[in-house]
Amino acid sequence: MYLKSRVKLPDVHGKLTRLRRGDITYIKYEYGRYYDPEKKYTYPQRATIGKVCPDDDTMMIPNEAFLKYFPDAVLSGMEDRTERSSCLRVGTYAVMHKIVLDYSLDKLLGQFFSERDMALLLDLASYFIVEESNVAQHYPDYAYNHPLYSSGMKIYSDASVSDFFKSITKDKSTGFLNEWNAKRNRRERIYISYDSTNKNCQAGEIELAEFGHAKTDIGSAIINYSVGYDLKNKEPLFYEAYPGSINDVSQLRTMLGKITGYGYKKIGFILDRGYFSRGNIRYLDECGYSFVIMAKGMSSFISDLILENKGTFENKRSCDMNAYGVYGKTVQRTLFEGDEKKRYIHIYHSISKDADEREHFENALRERTALLMSHQNETVEFGSAYEKYFYLHYDKDGVFLYPEEKTTVTEREISLCGYFVIITSERMTAKEALHLYKSRDVSEKLFASDKSFLGNKSMRSHTNEGVEGRIFTQFIALIIRNKIYTALQEENEKLEKKQNYMTVPAAIRELEKIEMTRQTDNVYRLDHAVTAKQKKILEAFGMNEGNITYRAGEISNTLKKSNIQKERR
Repeated sequence: MYLKSRVKLPDVHGKLTRLRRGDITYIKYEYGRYYDPEKKYTYPQRATIGKVCPDDDTMMIPNEAFLKYFPDAVLSGMEDRTERSSCLRVGTYAVMHKIVLDYSLDKLLGQFFSERDMALLLDLASYFIVEESNVAQHYPDYAYNHPLYSSGMKIYSDASVSDFFKSITKDKSTGFLNEWNAKRNRRERIYISYDSTNKNCQAGEIELAEFGHAKTDIGSAIINYSVGYDLKNKEPLFYEAYPGSINDVSQLRTMLGKITGYGYKKIGFILDRGYFSRGNIRYLDECGYSFVIMAKGMSSFISDLILENKGTFENKRSCDMNAYGVYGKTVQRTLFEGDEKKRYIHIYHSISKDADEREHFENALRERTALLMSHQNETVEFGSAYEKYFYLHYDKDGVFLYPEEKTTVTEREISLCGYFVIITSERMTAKEALHLYKSRDVSEKLFASDKSFLGNKSMRSHTNEGVEGRIFTQFIALIIRNKIYTALQEENEKLEKKQNYMTVPAAIRELEKIEMTRQTDNVYRLDHAVTAKQKKILEAFGMNEGNITYRAGEISNTLKKSNIQKERR
């Protein structure tokens, strides 16, 4: 069927062919090539996309196939099509829509936001996930070729998006977090993995942005950001944004107070070594919370304990934890002077970690020795890092003569290679403690998705309100993306052979290929059936091709109604 329109011949060098039939000249478009292995010849694959206008050979009358290969072309008499792409990517939207419904996110957000703002918030969260970006200026590009929650699937400008971020107040975000946690079962026993990161921020007007201990120091002020993650139910529970000058250890106490306010009763915390301190352990005891925490560094107490038990478990098969490639042993001791409770101290040794750490230490020692020797007979001073491992000999005039290795120190450090310690407040085996600590990998991946996949290494905002709004929107995106991650992971574990397309980025790329195209009657319809790979991804979310067809119908009807309303205006 030919369209009631005219368009200039596409400027695609070498791809168009004219075919004369009587008085009509057809335009064929080469969309691909096929190689015949038997004839050893490559054949062009062409489709007729229109016919040349009789009064102007630079213009053509397109047919339906033209829109398939040139969906964004502007056709005379059909300019309204430029408001939205002729091809909508619906697969990822359908999956995220189901997650939103399963979590009742739309209803929870609707308690604190107007219908318009709730829809825009979900659209922005979807944009963060699909495009791996949080730049407001790029949102209209995403909205141009994706279905939207917004009424009539309205595409908001980047200025509207920036204004919306500023409108998200602390009251709204706090209200949502309270309701989100109220929906959880707060009486069941759970372990919360709590971790923090920071975001670089170069805007001087942001109150939260202060100089502190940056994970990646680029010389700018930072905003600290932490997330509490329920390891049992695999859900992010809450987040905190606080000034960059506040360290992790100090913020932990504030967070524990908030947990009490959320009403959780039976909880334990899984913390990394950054939170290991006498004060934090005392405070966890006072609050009645159990903990699993990695010991910080090799303090004299920890290293003495390792050396005391060295050789008692590393080769015993009863101490082997094959799944983790380590051997482990548990001892019960108090941690520090005045500690009223005996803790369960789990000591581990990894052969691979031993080899890596020893090689790294030996190389570093050689490099330091070489550097010291290069400064012989010079008047120079060296830092504490060198004095730790070497006696530095000088003459009476302060000229450096030669280094002498402190073999007692270096041999002790070598003997500690491959060992690490986890401390728990409750009785458990070394294997159970390691399994719990390793389970926090999921929450660490949550931070990885925050920085790598949601584009949040830096905060792109110049107002306090804008920062609050972006961080809250990011948390909504994390809830949805985390569900995508856990569903794919669980489904992949069921398969006989793990598939590389069952990661979040790969799955999104596949789902984005499920498209609806606009036809000449201005109605969007599914372009093709769902592939086998896409079906397998959909199964992870309890979905099938029928769900996609239904959602596509809903999208098509929404856009139909929107077009009718525009025509009436």
